[in-house]
Amino acid sequence: MAEPEMDGTARIAVADSLVRDKAALNGSQRIATAVPARPEMGGGEGVLLRVRTLLPEFTGALQRVAEQVLADPAAASRATIVELAERSGTSPATITRFCRAVGFDGYADLRLGIAAETGRARSAGWTVDIGREIQPNDPLERVLGQIMAADTRAMHDTAALLDLGEVERAAMAISAAPRVNIFGASGSALVGEEMQFSLHRIGIPVWAWTDVHNGLASAALSRPGDVALGISHSGETGETIELLAEANSRGATTIALTSFPRSPLAELADIVLLTATQATTFRPDALSARHPQLVVLDLLYVAVAQRTHERSHAAFQRTAKAVHGHKAAKDS
Repeated sequence: MAEPEMDGTARIAVADSLVRDKAALNGSQRIATAVPARPEMGGGEGVLLRVRTLLPEFTGALQRVAEQVLADPAAASRATIVELAERSGTSPATITRFCRAVGFDGYADLRLGIAAETGRARSAGWTVDIGREIQPNDPLERVLGQIMAADTRAMHDTAALLDLGEVERAAMAISAAPRVNIFGASGSALVGEEMQFSLHRIGIPVWAWTDVHNGLASAALSRPGDVALGISHSGETGETIELLAEANSRGATTIALTSFPRSPLAELADIVLLTATQATTFRPDALSARHPQLVVLDLLYVAVAQRTHERSHAAFQRTAKAVHGHKAAKDS
């Protein structure tokens, strides 16, 4: 018996239902922590990363404290609890609540954590001045330094945030998948097409979809064993959620690449790969997310190639031979 057709509203309702079901079954463990529990994320490691990850969930006074800490972490590490409360327009009690919200027992522990992190940034050659606005008349040398510092920091934060066990699970699923669908919109679509190109070169049957209708048609044909990868920095892109939900409902293994572990896309997915960002002027979070996303997907691609070594090697040889005649002839 043929299944009834669903309009866009019905599909969104299905997506919302799947997200709620996923949260009820296994989302509570993710919701309990801001980021996946990893040994190196304790103490002073990744404090600012933790604050950035939680920032969208903070409101009112807690949000003002978080923004003040991120705007000038070095000053926050030196400030007393009263000084930080005055700078953020809050109270010492709010600062204490903020400390607990990001996983510290008290303000002293938070200060030590921030101080240790900013100290590592200086010793690694990063500028703590990452948050400085890039002005229209800034020389390109200064702009280059800001971009390099921001991207370097984002890469290190992503490495600290990424759960390699999840990467392993994703690589195993893709290696064995009869079909891989990649979904993304706007900038995420460009990242998805890059991943499609890489996997295609090693013989993985993979498609990257940017059109919602075509993507839905492909997702609807998914079967158990297939893989669907959804890419969204915010994890809140409605089209990507809808596409991943459709594939999920057909039994495909779903993977989310996002910067927010509590986002709807992350809650829907079987496997979550997290990235970190460092925004600069003219490069807000959504744009600055591209390089960390590409690094994570490159790691995933290499992990897949490792697990399909013989097939990948043979595919590289055949594709190189096929295009060799189209390369410009070298001078003798």
